[in-house]
Amino acid sequence: MTGTCQIAVDVGGTFTDVVAVRDGRIETIKVPTDLADSARGVLTGLAEIGVADASVFNHASTAGLNAVLTRQLPKVALLCTAGHRDILDIGRNWRPAEAVSDPRWRRSFSDVARPLVPRYLRRGVRERSMPDGAVFLPLDETQARKQIRVLGRCAVEGVAIALMHAYVAPAHEQRLRALVREELGEIPCAVSSEVSPLAGEFPRTVTTVIDVMMRIIYGDYTAQLERGLAELNFTGRWHYADCAAMLAPVATAMARPSRIIFSGPAAGTCASAHFGTFIDEQRLICADVGGTSTDVSVVVDGQPVVKTFVELEHDLPVTTLSNEITSVGAGGGSIVSIGTAGEIRVGPQSAGAEPGPACYDIGGTAPTITDACLMIGILDETRFMGGRRQLSRARAEAAFMALDTPLDVTTRIRSAFDTGLANIAEGILDIVIRNGVDPRDYALMAYGAAGPMLLPALLPLVQARCVIVPPHPGLFSALGLLSADRVFMESRSRYLPLVPAAAADIDALYSELESAVRSQLGDDRDAVLQRSFDARMVGQAYETPFIDAPDGTIDEHAVAVMVDRFHDTYERRSGNRFAATPVQGVTFRVRASVSIDRADYAKIPARKDGGPKPFRHATLEHLDGAPLNAGEFERGTLRAGDLIVGPAIVREPLSTTFLPPRHKLVVGGFGELVITIEA
Repeated sequence: MTGTCQIAVDVGGTFTDVVAVRDGRIETIKVPTDLADSARGVLTGLAEIGVADASVFNHASTAGLNAVLTRQLPKVALLCTAGHRDILDIGRNWRPAEAVSDPRWRRSFSDVARPLVPRYLRRGVRERSMPDGAVFLPLDETQARKQIRVLGRCAVEGVAIALMHAYVAPAHEQRLRALVREELGEIPCAVSSEVSPLAGEFPRTVTTVIDVMMRIIYGDYTAQLERGLAELNFTGRWHYADCAAMLAPVATAMARPSRIIFSGPAAGTCASAHFGTFIDEQRLICADVGGTSTDVSVVVDGQPVVKTFVELEHDLPVTTLSNEITSVGAGGGSIVSIGTAGEIRVGPQSAGAEPGPACYDIGGTAPTITDACLMIGILDETRFMGGRRQLSRARAEAAFMALDTPLDVTTRIRSAFDTGLANIAEGILDIVIRNGVDPRDYALMAYGAAGPMLLPALLPLVQARCVIVPPHPGLFSALGLLSADRVFMESRSRYLPLVPAAAADIDALYSELESAVRSQLGDDRDAVLQRSFDARMVGQAYETPFIDAPDGTIDEHAVAVMVDRFHDTYERRSGNRFAATPVQGVTFRVRASVSIDRADYAKIPARKDGGPKPFRHATLEHLDGAPLNAGEFERGTLRAGDLIVGPAIVREPLSTTFLPPRHKLVVGGFGELVITIEA
């Protein structure tokens, strides 16, 4: 990426990361996230880094996700088939493992908790279509108008429409949308047959409700950013990243904004996969340790593990392609507290950017992992965030001393540090086991502001082959937004047996999807279209997703190829092959990818003589045993092949790498820090 300026912004729960690549040089800025107005924080960072010369602005935002989690949501209504308005309350009756035998457990989004849409705003409409698209009961327009007028009197801000089997019979939904506009005017309205034309009534309904909420939330957010970007003289292309870190032009993203609700963590996985191509690492466990949480994902054979939905809360799915990510409530800002049995607990509550850890000295009084690292000596009081914020050791110590426990201060700090590490390790092991991954064959990519500070100490717990700290780890997710392709995609569900007689229907379906994708391409007419499908053996309850489909006309031979590819994929993923069992196609998908200039990483020179020299030494306290003497190194002075033996600290403007005792660090050819346990 040379000769141009490209900018990316990743909004996290604690900090907003801004990255610019100008003529091959990477420039970085980190500013506190403005929780009351995240767009204002974004524009502050963009003004500081400068956008007038930028050709591209790629953005990952958590504004919508935070609104769902905190229930700071617009007042929207749901129009559904009569008799089905409680689908949002019933869900799928899935319990988390820890609540299987807990009679007090309730869903976070149920009517007795925090519903997305209150029951009185969920209105049933008399109509019914069959799974094959036939109309069983025509739409009762008179009754529908009465229900819509009730919503008008309730002053709803938007309407979601999700009718039974609308993914194969959209006519009733389309007519209902016309009735909504006649009765309520140009109010935001989302229909499931366009937002999520997929099988599965509950996830399709949830996705449609979330989509209309995001139209309202991101509509205001996007308008505010557009005004701010114009004032900053930005004239380039603007993209949102989706839940798989694929880029979409703003207009495309806003036509279906549910797909961008969980984009930030996915960008880190994309950045890891991209950087892995430079250092020849195709198997990675990616851990983004921020101020609020740790997001864990996996890259297998150079590709992120992708699934067909993202779960915002337990059993609250949004049907959009998403990198598989597990969030653990442990990060640099995780609050240290005392449990009911007197034990030290860490998280899931976080101090966030405001009031922040106690050492920030801006109002926070609860101790956090950041306070523990300052007390240990890992963090430098004067160099936090590149010297933009001074830390108070006295405030951190006072916060730990205020804990209601008889433990001495060293035990409090060490226990907090160890417990935070154990929480992160548990989240990492959870996702690697779920994906059948042996961590001994994988490298652990450590990024996020707190990743290099905490993850090297996890090597004995997770048994990864090594820890890799990439360049600019504090803003690595934002760099991932400059490592992604622009993607246009459409999908449809149809229950079609993969037999010769279905060839014409499958061919027509792919032709329809390809036409829909091409209509979005604009200037990107040379994009390559890729087909895929999700299928299952007859009688199965779950599909095998992302099976490559043949190009060209789908005839009898092509259907036979699809069946063979299903069995090959199923065998590769599960270890079993049932070639005699008939196969049913469920979801058919077309994707167009447009390659764009990606962030480049320059090689660093090797040291000609001698080895790295610490610029000073730090005393590490409150760890096991006596205080330790650790050398401090400037990352910018390290050279390829340099070797450092722990305990040691590597400092850079927006991150700190802690090398525990009995660990060693070797600097790679692209400036990456490769950490292993000494044999």
